[in-house]
Amino acid sequence: MTQPPAPSPQRNTPQREAVRAALAEERGFVSAQGLHETLRAQGSRIGLATVYRSLAALAQAGEADCLPSPEGENLFRSCETRAHHHHLICRVCGDTRELEARVVEEWAARVGAEHGFTDIEHVVGLFGVCERCRAGDRV
Repeated sequence: MTQPPAPSPQRNTPQREAVRAALAEERGFVSAQGLHETLRAQGSRIGLATVYRSLAALAQAGEADCLPSPEGENLFRSCETRAHHHHLICRVCGDTRELEARVVEEWAARVGAEHGFTDIEHVVGLFGVCERCRAGDRV
């Protein structure tokens, strides 16, 4: 049996490069709408749908982290670590720390096994208020 051809890599368009660059400038996680506003304020004519598609492609390629906010909105961040990791995010300023959390990995595998599941995947984001924001009464 002949194997189908491998999917071609995503094209690196000028719009995707603009999204990649803008995302790299962000301090923490940002929504597609927030990144779109930043790009528009810088004079870009990029459309919101293009920002969404570019962020999704960057996340799929492992160049961006994506996780849901407590409100359910997808947030994106330029990925610093290619290995599996988790995040601690300030709800006020967006400052983000990457975390290795073996206890979460062990828990996820145990819960999956208890219910007969394998190949468990998960996304964990911890949201709180950082020391700098607490000290500056930004809470």
